[in-house]
Amino acid sequence: MIETSGAYNAVTYLLDRNIDEGRSQKLAYTDTVSELTYGQLQQQTCRVANLLRRLGVRREERVAMIMLDTVDFPSVFLGAMRAGIVPVPLNTLLTADQYAYVLADCRARVLFVSEALYPSVKDIVGRMSDLECVVVSGKNAFGHKLLSEELKGESDVFATVATHADEPAFWLYSSGSTGMPKGVRHLHSNLAATAETYAKQVLGIREDDVCLSAAKLFFAYGLGNALTFPMSVGATTVLNSERPTPAVMFALMNRYNPSIFYGVPTLFAAMLHDEASKDERAGKRLRICTSAGEALPESVGHAWKARFGVDILDGVGSTELLHIFLSNAPGDVKYGSSGRPVPGYKVRLVNEAGADVADGEVGELLVDAPSAGEGYWNQRSKSRRTFEGHWTRTGDKYVRDADGRYTFCGRSDDMFKVSGIWVSPFEVESALITHPAVLEAAVVPEADSEGLLKPKAFIVLRADAEKRGLDEALKEYVKQKIGVWKYPRWIETVDALPKTATGKIQRFKLRDDGAATGHGQA
Repeated sequence: MIETSGAYNAVTYLLDRNIDEGRSQKLAYTDTVSELTYGQLQQQTCRVANLLRRLGVRREERVAMIMLDTVDFPSVFLGAMRAGIVPVPLNTLLTADQYAYVLADCRARVLFVSEALYPSVKDIVGRMSDLECVVVSGKNAFGHKLLSEELKGESDVFATVATHADEPAFWLYSSGSTGMPKGVRHLHSNLAATAETYAKQVLGIREDDVCLSAAKLFFAYGLGNALTFPMSVGATTVLNSERPTPAVMFALMNRYNPSIFYGVPTLFAAMLHDEASKDERAGKRLRICTSAGEALPESVGHAWKARFGVDILDGVGSTELLHIFLSNAPGDVKYGSSGRPVPGYKVRLVNEAGADVADGEVGELLVDAPSAGEGYWNQRSKSRRTFEGHWTRTGDKYVRDADGRYTFCGRSDDMFKVSGIWVSPFEVESALITHPAVLEAAVVPEADSEGLLKPKAFIVLRADAEKRGLDEALKEYVKQKIGVWKYPRWIETVDALPKTATGKIQRFKLRDDGAATGHGQA
């Protein structure tokens, strides 16, 4: 493990070390339009640091980033940290009101925003009391400062600030699947902690790897995939500024031939079932795929391996813990499970009383992690409920088998009892999507005429699905797959499921809609 006690700046570990080890000319990033070698990236981060100093931003103050995945993102993110300033990458799909909330919450002095995303904030930037400057990445500054022009006059030499290993380095806002996002404060030491554990001991990432992540850099999973992990070994990363559709991802695979592909369950399923891409392959160099964000259905894992000959390493991580802490591993894959604890992480399953549960019993997952954030910004009560000394509460319900593998059962606030027995929405959803007519499914509790909770399913059908008699067929199908009491009493067909930008199903919206609209078809 890299020593990260005392004076330590994460940029030295991630970037400058590559220069010291002779990778100045090695390609670090390409975004299909621009490229940066490690040497050029170092120079750009120094220019950004000098720019921020000229703009009057001081150590420990925040700068917000609403930026697409281009080479400007790592330049700004690392440049701010080099100066001891705290970058705050934000979800690029928020509404103006949500941006106003987050910008006010983090009190950003400067906002870096991609040209294509500026319209989403143009009406609010003038009323943010702490925001003093907007810098636009692109060709049109909209009356503000243009990043490329501002950097031209800055020096490519900067004395990296001697930050502390335990000093906040960056913030990430939670995806907000259950409400307004919370700002998680991460430390300079957290980045190396994920690279030296998951990236090196599970992925076995190498200098000759080419990495492609569907998850964006503003997301904790994507930040590790496309910044921390490849830079920790001097690998090359392909950035994608577009929406990660099957067509886009297959085109990037064909062009750049990545060796590691980081996806999410909904994308893997969409790539498998996209008719327009049914003859596409995944590249000859591809040696490993990973999945996070939500549990990977067993059927999707098997289908991907059968088609592409490469396993998907399903794992679970969180914004609070920065990246994956439970994972399957090469040569040790069991689809349907989240695998085992990542080396360097300890986990517990506890009941409502806080006592450890036995194998085969459902409990809430707690993690002792070297990458845990130090808490939520201005959310003391929530911080105390989540960060309990060494242990971080995940809010996930899991069961552990006798072999030490962990299987996801659902979020603590998604689980409910039917006839006195816990039901996992994920288990019912996993059964539904194995039916040939169902593409996606989400399950929530719904009260019947007696006021008792029963499963209600929202499904997205495949294009060629036969709808006649399907509801009753699906109910019988689930009964046979996982148990009579678990089948959905109501099934509602929808065009799409509500999701966060990171692909997580927002079941709370379905619960709210169900309460407002009543039962689906019984």
